[in-house]
Amino acid sequence: MTKGRCALCGGVFSKRKMARHLASCRTDGPGTAKRKVFILKVEGRYSSEYWMYLEAASDARLEDLDMFLRNVWLECCGHLSAFEIDGETYISYPEGEENGLDVLLGSLLYQGQEFYHQYDFGTTTDLVLEVVSDGERDAERRSVRLLARNEPPLILCQTCGKEAVWVCAQCIYEGEGWLCQECASNHECGEEMLLPVVNSPRVGMCAYGA
Repeated sequence: MTKGRCALCGGVFSKRKMARHLASCRTDGPGTAKRKVFILKVEGRYSSEYWMYLEAASDARLEDLDMFLRNVWLECCGHLSAFEIDGETYISYPEGEENGLDVLLGSLLYQGQEFYHQYDFGTTTDLVLEVVSDGERDAERRSVRLLARNEPPLILCQTCGKEAVWVCAQCIYEGEGWLCQECASNHECGEEMLLPVVNSPRVGMCAYGA
């Protein structure tokens, strides 16, 4: 299991211990106004070694959360994205009767809830989100902020065993194609198929990190 670093104090903890750490690490200044916030755990649905803890205000909207996930983990080519929450789908750029992302988190989320996010309906990156807790925090903080994030997992070159810095966008679908700098120059699929190894569940997909 990958460990992660607290964005508030710099401490390093496992995914499970991070939730307990954040409960004591997050402090408000004296006399600050409060608003309701949710603590969210986010991880790759099929790659749980990539994870984050976020603080999201109840008066933020799904579009704010979507933009945050795009900026930190997902955005490559302006693809569509969607949330699935309690059986309802909320999509960026909705058409007709579709639900959009202009919905307050406070009207949808509750403690213990699990919901899902998809980015790019062709080469899809799937995320699972859990509402770990809710409470009141400093009202002056931004709508969504990072509390903690996994440290980059060590991935080894499948040719020589050194640390991989490239992945083949074709071979990755067979669970292969992780390459060090030296071995990448000789990869049979060609250098045009290589993408950098990055700390994201979207590594190796579409043009992410290119």
